[in-house]
Amino acid sequence: MAWVILVVSGAMEAVWATALGKSEGFSKLGPSVVFVIGCALSMFGLAVAMKSLPVGTAYAVWVGIGAVLTVAYAMATGDEPVSIAKIVLLLGIIGCVIGLKVLH
Repeated sequence: MAWVILVVSGAMEAVWATALGKSEGFSKLGPSVVFVIGCALSMFGLAVAMKSLPVGTAYAVWVGIGAVLTVAYAMATGDEPVSIAKIVLLLGIIGCVIGLKVLH
């Protein structure tokens, strides 16, 4: 169950990171509220997962999932340019996250 919570909290990291960018320095209320809620849920999930997973592994997986989903969302919405190199590098991060799960 810790891995499921970790994956969900990694996805919430992408939510708060995206909301932070859209908040324009916390000057927009909607994205600012999403940021606060997303950040709280993400951190809570990470903390729960760390009860039964090693800190280093949990943190690396959490960051990897959040980073990949944040960039993928930005590319899908046109906020960031898409390139083969970026896709290959993101797949590398995904491979490393899977590797950490397999090794655990």
